Amino acid sequence: MKLVDSHCHLDDEKFAPDFEQVLQRALDAGVERMMAIGTGDGPPDLEAAVRLADAYPFVYATVGVHPHDAAKAQPESFDRLRALLDHPKVLALGEIGLDYHYDFSPRDVQREVFTRQLELAADARKPVVIHTREAWRDTVDLLERHRSTLAGGIFHCFSGGAEEAAQALDLGFHLSFAGIVTFPKAENVREAASIAPLDRLLVETDAPYLAPAPHRGKRNEPSFAVHTARCLAEIRGVTAEEIAAATTANFERLLGLR
Repeated sequence: MKLVDSHCHLDDEKFAPDFEQVLQRALDAGVERMMAIGTGDGPPDLEAAVRLADAYPFVYATVGVHPHDAAKAQPESFDRLRALLDHPKVLALGEIGLDYHYDFSPRDVQREVFTRQLELAADARKPVVIHTREAWRDTVDLLERHRSTLAGGIFHCFSGGAEEAAQALDLGFHLSFAGIVTFPKAENVREAASIAPLDRLLVETDAPYLAPAPHRGKRNEPSFAVHTARCLAEIRGVTAEEIAAATTANFERLLGLR
């Protein structure tokens, strides 16, 4: 089984003690490519994932300002993002969006920074990776306003139900499923996974967060994407190999890889 982990935070300090072993375990498990999410600790450093992508041939990158860090964004932050989107291994702008759970940045600032980044992605013809928490309506409204200019995107770590899945799919987005889909109480997420078209599915870990069963509560890592793929296969009544092949093809098509 050959997989892509479409969303992992490889720059996280939790990986520092055994980083090379984490990568090797992923490769040994069949996770052939990983997209490192480049939000890091926020501006001014916007290159956390780019440094990793430059160092490892199987790692790709995103760049972006996470909604938690929206208040840190300065005019030069957007100039730097624009330049980084030209990097050959930067595949998308993200994760970006709205988070009304923690409100680490004021909501009006989050919306402004989200909008600026949607405009950057449209100009660069790059997909976007969306983070949304307790802000679904505002997130969808802003994406709806920009849908005609966007080059598609991903609702990462999808945690909604069938209704939200239908709205995201109508916007032309892919749904990326993480370890949450394996949690016993996540029936709504499994329903969403069951109705989404096969050609709009992705697999991710969101490592080091949200490890799937049977590793729940531990540090997550890219090798655990296998468990999520197997869960999706069970939900949809297909083989894990079919899920792996489809999600890999979807990733390559959306992100412009061969």
